[in-house]
Amino acid sequence: MAQYTVEAVVLAVHNWGDADKMVTFMTRDRGKIKAAAYGCRRPKNPLAAGMQLFNHLELQLLEGQRLDTVKQYSLQESFRSISEDLLAMAYASFVAELVLELCPEREPHPEIFAKLLQFFGAFSVRNPRVVALGAAYQLLEYTGSQLSFERCVLCGREIAGKSFFSQQQGGVICTPCHAGGLEAFPESLRQFILSLLAFDWNPAGTLHVTGADLVRAERLLLGYLQYLLEKPLKSLAFIQQLSAMKKLPAR
Repeated sequence: MAQYTVEAVVLAVHNWGDADKMVTFMTRDRGKIKAAAYGCRRPKNPLAAGMQLFNHLELQLLEGQRLDTVKQYSLQESFRSISEDLLAMAYASFVAELVLELCPEREPHPEIFAKLLQFFGAFSVRNPRVVALGAAYQLLEYTGSQLSFERCVLCGREIAGKSFFSQQQGGVICTPCHAGGLEAFPESLRQFILSLLAFDWNPAGTLHVTGADLVRAERLLLGYLQYLLEKPLKSLAFIQQLSAMKKLPAR
């Protein structure tokens, strides 16, 4: 069995057996990989500290007939600020779960890997809610499930002014093509989503948005993901619980 080295980000960790973990990684060169980390639930195991959510690692794995095995790791970045902020953790979990759902196993997506590092880094310096929203829209662009916001999905005409949105058609529809039954799509919302799609997370750039457009962009995204995946994402329940806690009156 061959041993190989990959750069990876931890997307999911599940207890397995008495002392082991099953870990899902997004790797730069081999895409999404599941591997066993034997004994890493024991405190003194050399793998214990590394097999944590969102860690950026250099991994050595041993190929197996059914399952690869984690042999060693070198920590590149822990993104500690995510684990220290419950809200950031909730939204980062949403991003990780979205990658898990959208990316097939062992299908290389180096651009998604690079984006994940940007997203997880941004959670420490930006509003987690906005980071997660922008991350989701950008991830869709790399998976063949992207929505069209610049041109009409029916005729290809560049959108200028009033438009409409169709989840089933996969994007905006211009006024001449609109046959009725759809709500008008606000131009401010369209421009905000376009700014999310084009946003570069590395420089210290800024995003401008109204509360109304933020809520609308979230509602559109979550509706589309429900339509696309045919199920709700589990991480959304965690986010909703935190939001409900924030709304509780102080005692």
